[in-house]
Amino acid sequence: MYEVGVTCLVVTAILAYVNKRFVGLPTVIGVMAIALVLSFTLIGLDWVGIRHLRDYETTLISSVDFSTVLMQGMLSLLLFAGALHTDVAELKAYWWQIGVLALVGTVVSALLIACALWYFLPLLGLGLPWTYCLMFGALISPTDPIAVVGILKSAGAPRSLEAVITSESLFNDGVGIVMFLLLLGILTAGGVPTVGDAIVLLAREGIGGIAFGALLGYVTYRLLKSIDAYQEEVLLTLAAVMGGYMLATRIGVSGPLAMVTAGLIIGHRGRALAMSDKTRAHIDMFWELMDAILNSVLFVLIGMQVIVVAFPANVVVASAGAILITLSARLLTAGGPVIAFKQAFALPKGSWQVLTWGGLRGGISVALALALPAGPERNLLLAMTYSVVVFSILVQGLTIRAVARMTADCKPEQSVPH
Repeated sequence: MYEVGVTCLVVTAILAYVNKRFVGLPTVIGVMAIALVLSFTLIGLDWVGIRHLRDYETTLISSVDFSTVLMQGMLSLLLFAGALHTDVAELKAYWWQIGVLALVGTVVSALLIACALWYFLPLLGLGLPWTYCLMFGALISPTDPIAVVGILKSAGAPRSLEAVITSESLFNDGVGIVMFLLLLGILTAGGVPTVGDAIVLLAREGIGGIAFGALLGYVTYRLLKSIDAYQEEVLLTLAAVMGGYMLATRIGVSGPLAMVTAGLIIGHRGRALAMSDKTRAHIDMFWELMDAILNSVLFVLIGMQVIVVAFPANVVVASAGAILITLSARLLTAGGPVIAFKQAFALPKGSWQVLTWGGLRGGISVALALALPAGPERNLLLAMTYSVVVFSILVQGLTIRAVARMTADCKPEQSVPH
């Protein structure tokens, strides 16, 4: 495993250098695009008889348990890093808008996508059981905070709009993961839980995750406040994230929601009241580097993952349809409410366009798809998920700046709500 990790890091460093030196795309987009080109090149070489290079990459990717690496390794660090630098004042100002988009929008989007797939896929001879349709809706509806935070920073969107999209992405993945786990439990158990069972699971994962994260964040804040030594304080934040995520998983609460909550508390209260200027600078630098390195490795792995995803002709059509369905659901559940209740949402004109197009999907969706039981249903869902993620990062990620410019000079229609 050590050799695999070293290989992935070396490949990531080389691709990041090539992107910065010759391509010039945003790092996460650039490394994934180059990894995709590299993978397609190896597939092409395989077709002309040069097979050993593709075999090596396939062996490398197959030896990486992407779902476990992301969900049990990278995710806690990336979510905490994103939440650490979130402006809590802006989050409080738009709390109910974020709540509507993250909770109601994610659930409704999952149902819309499931219904659309239920009717669309049989036209291609690819009918899926209803549970799998719902699972695809649950794993693909949440916007990925890793992708959103990494790309939206350079998009030039108005501050209020960026705060809403970023904060929504930090919370809606927790909602999607809880929905997915509930459905996965139904699938593996072979039975249908009662409404009470579902409510208990949602309460334990969701409310429990937020409560545990708040406790973890407060305890860490008190520890940080009691000393002034930046090396130990950086170590405390790292221990809180890794140990806290592991403990959250053990006690059955949502690790992602716990990390977001802890990151918000430490980033707001801890930065203001528990850190000296020197400590604050070192903690910011450490977590920015951690975020950049892990993001690059993650998106290289996503780009290389195409080598093990099967795309027969009807699955290609299904994947194209999944992209359109996902975008349409995002428009209806995120853009629609902003258009219908523009005075209440108090966002700049044209925000619905950025909200819709800025709903990027990323590694979390791929990791959840890979967690499905082996079988033809998993293969189909993985291909559709991968296609939506690649389209999201490459097409939406590269054009979100242009879309954001359409609203960048607009003023909010009313003052920031309180």
